[in-house]
Order: sequence, then structure tokens, then C-alpha cells
Amino acid sequence: MKKTNISIVGSGNVATHLALALHAAGHTIRQVLSRQYDHAALLARRVGATPIVGAARLDDKADVYLLATGDDALYDLALDLPSLADKLFLHTSGSTPADVLKRLSRHYGVVWSPQTFVRDIAMDYSRLPLCIEGNTPATEARIEELFSSVSNNIYHLNFEQRRWAHLSAVFVSNFGNSINALAQEIAFNHGIEFSMLRTLAESTLKKMDYGSLWPQQTGPAARHDQKTIDAQRRLLADDPRLLQLYDLMTDLIQSHDEPC
Repeated sequence: MKKTNISIVGSGNVATHLALALHAAGHTIRQVLSRQYDHAALLARRVGATPIVGAARLDDKADVYLLATGDDALYDLALDLPSLADKLFLHTSGSTPADVLKRLSRHYGVVWSPQTFVRDIAMDYSRLPLCIEGNTPATEARIEELFSSVSNNIYHLNFEQRRWAHLSAVFVSNFGNSINALAQEIAFNHGIEFSMLRTLAESTLKKMDYGSLWPQQTGPAARHDQKTIDAQRRLLADDPRLLQLYDLMTDLIQSHDEPC
């Protein structure tokens, strides 16, 4: 495996995990650039890098420059960072085109993961799904070679596919978590141990292993069990927000062609 010198722009959750993953795979993290020195220093210490603040401090000694920042910051960084025509520049956004980086180099692309990153929670990087795109086939092959040293789950997605994958991930993770948070509130408000639903949540997730999810839909809406639906709607009568959500989800399930 070719060892690569990498500089990281960013010090948040995504930057931290990708820096740790690349470092663990044997690559050298050269610099960590952040807007706040203490944030850069915290990550840099973990991967043996030099912390820096300010785009002018970014040197030209790395092979790869990984921009792991918020989407809005990418456009400013693409203007502020030095142009290094022979280096590889990558960003980690699911909803930003690769060519935002084209001013910086002839070689640019994306590595994005449909994954929730929490800075201080350890991950098994070998299972991390990584979606890659390069501005040329040769660049994409180079990106794949680098990140295959981290993960066994590499997917080639163009920008249009990545946008839809990002939207799918929002439904699975962000919306899914908010639904679970509402369920947690209901349980807490009525003296119920929310942990008792963990096995149910795990079995629901396991359905992803068995193909199409709509035919696996269960519950009163899928059964068209109107008596139970009416009883549950009455329980929610004092919370218009939850009642509206309940009705929306019930209608969605019942309007689908393949309820179970």
C-alpha cells in the first residue's frame, strides 16, 4: 500500500474521524488547519500532525488535501486556499459538486460517507461506507486506492447520485432519529422505560437485510386496523404536532401499493 501525506482542513466530527482512519491505515497526516488553534491542536496531537490557523499557513508538501468542513465553508475555502495544480484536493460534502475545487488543482474529487460521526465515539472504519467521485477516471482510481486502505465499502457515485444518496441518508438518520426522539418523549412522559423498545428498533433496522422494505411494513396502519388507529389518535388529541405526524405517516403507509 502506498503511504500518502495528507493535510486536513477542518477539525470537526468528520475531519476527526477521517484523520484518525487515515492515520490508522498508515498514512501521514501532515497539517491540520482550523479556524481555531486549540481545535486544530487537539486533532493534530492525536494523529502526529502540525496544527495551523489561516490558509496561508498550508504548505505544499502534502499529496492530498482533504477539506472536511461544513458545506457553506467550502466555497470560501476554494477561494482562500492556495492553488496547487498537481495535488489532489477532496471535499467531504454530500450535497456539493466536486468542481467547487477545480480552481485549486487539476485533480479533485469527493469522499463522502452516509454516516453520522460523533467525535469521541470510536468506529470500525473498515465497515464505513465511503462514496467517491473524481474529476477524471484516473483521479477517481487514485481516490479509491487511498480510501481502500481505510474501508472495504467503496461506492462510486456521481454528483446526481450522491445528492439522492444524501437525501436518503437524511430520511434514514436525521428523520429517523427525530421520530425515535419523539417516541422517547412519549415513553418518558408516561413512566415507560424507553430501553424496552431497543430490540424493536434493532429488528426494524435488520429488515434492511431482507430486500424491499414496504412489503415488510407492519402495524395498525398497514393492517388498516381503524379501531386501533382511532384509539391512538385519541391519545394524541392534546398534541396537534404529534397527531398531525401520526396522520401523515398513517396515510403514507396506507396509500402505498404494497402494505403488509
